[in-house]
Amino acid sequence: MVKRAGNLLLIIIASLCILLISCQRVPGGEREQDTAAALQQVKTGTKGVELSLVPNYPPATIYDQNELIALLEIKNQGNHNLEPGDCFVKVTGFDPSILRGGLDLLRPCEENIETLEGKTVYNLDGGFNQVEFKASNIALPHGIFDYQPNLNFLVCYNYQIIASPQVCIDPLLYQVSSLQKACNYRKSVAVGGGQGGPVGISRVGVDMVGNRAIFDITVANLGSGTVLSPVSDLQGCGDATTVSRQDFDKVAYTVRLADATGTCNPRDGMVRLSNGRGKIICSFDVPGTTAYETPLLVDLNYNYMNSISKQVRVIKTPQ
Repeated sequence: MVKRAGNLLLIIIASLCILLISCQRVPGGEREQDTAAALQQVKTGTKGVELSLVPNYPPATIYDQNELIALLEIKNQGNHNLEPGDCFVKVTGFDPSILRGGLDLLRPCEENIETLEGKTVYNLDGGFNQVEFKASNIALPHGIFDYQPNLNFLVCYNYQIIASPQVCIDPLLYQVSSLQKACNYRKSVAVGGGQGGPVGISRVGVDMVGNRAIFDITVANLGSGTVLSPVSDLQGCGDATTVSRQDFDKVAYTVRLADATGTCNPRDGMVRLSNGRGKIICSFDVPGTTAYETPLLVDLNYNYMNSISKQVRVIKTPQ
């Protein structure tokens, strides 16, 4: 009887040990397949800075003797970190002589947190911050009993992505049997799903002319916002007196191919988008004797503007 009780105790202890071990949390990156999936999620996507409002802030209806408070949630769902000076939010669409007390002030996205981080393999949701906008004084004009502005919450930020599609280089195109080659440059290059930001590469075409590789790169606005030149004034974003028409739809770029030398068009390093798309044509000298695959590095730098809105109703307090 004592022996059976001892065996039972050993079984219970062993079972508890197995249970405890199986319940332990696996640190990020410990499983190779999990790390690869997380890295793929970080490298792809078409989102950047996303805005939302805390429910009932601002309320749909408010009396003019109350404060109007709006709580704006800011999420960096791309993979580029936003440092001080990289991102600003503001509220437009209202009469500042009616909604007074600071509602119209420009605010940094990373207020009180220094850096609004992008998504990583350890944080796939990206960084988060909350900014409070307040109209501490509401002054309805004489004879006005109802005011219904459409509050527009605008974000303007600088973003950068690096696309690295794997391309096939074939210096001796017609001199070697296709069965002896490691890759086929005519096969399409996979670039779908974005590269972790609202502007990215949507297509890469490859052609070989002798020992020169020619790349036809399509840059696209993959988000719902507006693309601006990276040299435009972020703090004046949305202000017609600061941002001109010449600032719209411009993306700065650089293209690299291992140690190969080459040239790209447009020559000024700035691609213009038309209907949300633009072209970069690059040509590289690729000496060699065998076909091989290598990453084509495309660096895009741009400013981006997006917004959400909410209509509020200000009612004169009954006397």
